[in-house]
Amino acid sequence: MSKNILKEKSYDFALSIIKEVLVIKDRHKEFDLSRQLIRSGTAVGALVREAEFGQTKKDFIHKLSISLKEANETDYWLSLLKDAGLMEMSSYKELSPKCEELLKMLIASIKTARSNL
Repeated sequence: MSKNILKEKSYDFALSIIKEVLVIKDRHKEFDLSRQLIRSGTAVGALVREAEFGQTKKDFIHKLSISLKEANETDYWLSLLKDAGLMEMSSYKELSPKCEELLKMLIASIKTARSNL
C-alpha cells in the first residue's frame, strides 16, 4: 500500500493549526477569529479523508474541491491573524508555506482526477 502524502500532510497541518489556535487563545484571549482558523484548517484533512472513500470519481473530486476551498480560507485567516498582530511572524512563516503546499497538492490532485474521468 502506497503512502498518501496529501492525507499525511493535511493531518499534520491540522495538528499544527490546533496548536497555534491554543497559543492564540492563551496569549490574546481571542476566540472568534481563531475559531474560524481551527474550523477551516482542520476541515482540509477531514475532507481529504472523506474523499478517500468517495462513492464515485465525481464525488472524490467534489470533496477535494471543498477541501481546496477550506485550504484557501485557512490561508486568509492565517494572513488576517498575522496582520492583526494575533499571530507571531514565526508561526505564520511555519504555517503559511504548509498551507500553500496543500493548496498546490489539492489543485494537482483535482486536475489529475478530472483528466481521468
